[in-house]
Amino acid sequence: MPDDAAAARAAAEEESAFSHPAVAPDVTAVYGDHPDQVIDFYAPRTDTTLAPLVVVLHGGAWRAPYDRRHITPFVDYLARKGFAVANVEYRRGGDPQIPAQNMGPGPGLGAGAPPAPVAGRWPDTFDDVAAAMDVLPSLVHGALPQADPRRMVLTGHSAGGHLALWAAARHVLPGDAPWRTDGPAPLRGVVALAPIADFAVSEKLDVCGNAALQLLGGHDKFAERQPYADPALLLPTGIATTLVQGRADLVVPQAVAESYADAAAKAGEVVGLTLLEDVGHFPLIDPVADACAVVAEEIAQLAW
Repeated sequence: MPDDAAAARAAAEEESAFSHPAVAPDVTAVYGDHPDQVIDFYAPRTDTTLAPLVVVLHGGAWRAPYDRRHITPFVDYLARKGFAVANVEYRRGGDPQIPAQNMGPGPGLGAGAPPAPVAGRWPDTFDDVAAAMDVLPSLVHGALPQADPRRMVLTGHSAGGHLALWAAARHVLPGDAPWRTDGPAPLRGVVALAPIADFAVSEKLDVCGNAALQLLGGHDKFAERQPYADPALLLPTGIATTLVQGRADLVVPQAVAESYADAAAKAGEVVGLTLLEDVGHFPLIDPVADACAVVAEEIAQLAW
């Protein structure tokens, strides 16, 4: 259990990250019939004529109360840094009407809070991310002509970090996976922010109320589905990858990112791991936090 000071700091970080008003997109495009199958586009707020495209996958433990709106201040921050941004929504688990602050373990940690809704929808969550990534290059040409999809970086926070790593690894999925692609995605790289990157370690640590276990359908399905969903088993990808992780993260502990980096090394791939001292889970997407500037720089190093 974290001590009182660590818990208080984590709560303050979360409050700051969620204190910013949502930022409306410039354009929204659909990639399917479900209300969650949409992508919001944000034009660069600078004079850049053709800007790198950053694709953002939000976190929230794959649970419905956390939609793409909570990450829009971070998305807007990237747009103000000169990037074109695509903010992808996808289907999640549970009731979207349950207020996030009333949830149990996971983002919005609260002692004595009601249990969190089930995490994710199998296979819908993966169907959506795959479909969004497949259609994105064609959508962006019409929706955001300022974007250059040839310089595309994929980023995601927490559960979205998992999805970013997974989306970049579709070409190494098992041969019978419906999401497998013939070759790697046309990415400059991936910047995964405090990602749920290793499901075995996440299960041992009960990350976000064991959200990864729920995502795969529970104990009965975990071992069967893990090879299709766990980024730590989908290596090497051949795509430049950097993880950004706070050492003081109480939501997705540092050990998860380190385990993924170790798995990559064993597979013959070098994965960058940027560890930030005295930083928890949410400053990585908080525009007023120094950690957010580090994230933008990691993205820029791959994109420009």
